[in-house]
Amino acid sequence: MREPVVVGNWKMHTTLAEARSLAEGIRNGCRGLAGVHVVLCPPFTALAAVSEVLAGSGILLGAQDCHWATHGAYTGAVSPVQVADAGARVVILGHSERRQLYGETDALIARKLAVAMETGLTPVLCIGEDLRVRDSGGAAVHLAEQVHAVASAVTSGPIVVAYEPIWAIGTGRNASGALCAETVGEVRSAISRFWSRSDVAVLYGGSVTPENVEDLVTNGAIDGFLVGGASLDSSKFLAIYTALVRT
Repeated sequence: MREPVVVGNWKMHTTLAEARSLAEGIRNGCRGLAGVHVVLCPPFTALAAVSEVLAGSGILLGAQDCHWATHGAYTGAVSPVQVADAGARVVILGHSERRQLYGETDALIARKLAVAMETGLTPVLCIGEDLRVRDSGGAAVHLAEQVHAVASAVTSGPIVVAYEPIWAIGTGRNASGALCAETVGEVRSAISRFWSRSDVAVLYGGSVTPENVEDLVTNGAIDGFLVGGASLDSSKFLAIYTALVRT
């Protein structure tokens, strides 16, 4: 069965003190609520500190990326073994910012995906289209190609897919629930065709806020959210989480 998930991606934000405080606020706000998995993804430098804050809470710790090798001469890189050792159980892979700013290709993401799953991490695989692809009517084909490109790396272990309309990230523009539902249906079709799986949760990740969450929860046919900017404010993140809990 697909299970609802809300993932907070803090990106390159928070000092150690800020990370602890934010994690504490979210941890405390989630007490007494159930039915939705919560994952917090601080920067690498705060993984261990946030792991301590979340201990015993049921909230999972995630990393924002990992290398394609478990160890080696890769200055500045962090391996899946290292993030797991710091307490992470989840890792975001293929985020649009990694693809756009650092040139990550589907082939590279497939390598990361395979080693992350072998290490026991649950990947949150990000796929999405830019405005040019969306406006040309090629979104469904583009998303299917991204799923197909990593198909050989996907084992029977747990994995989550996050649909990110790139044109909605950090722009203040977001997909409507109806558009999201149509696109997520196409993503699920690709997952079924190339992975032969129906148990993969599909999240929405594109400028999710308390203001648009109700439409997406009600009409978006999604299993949860990958939250960026709003995850840096515990009250906003908890509002998104609570909207998902109520469904």
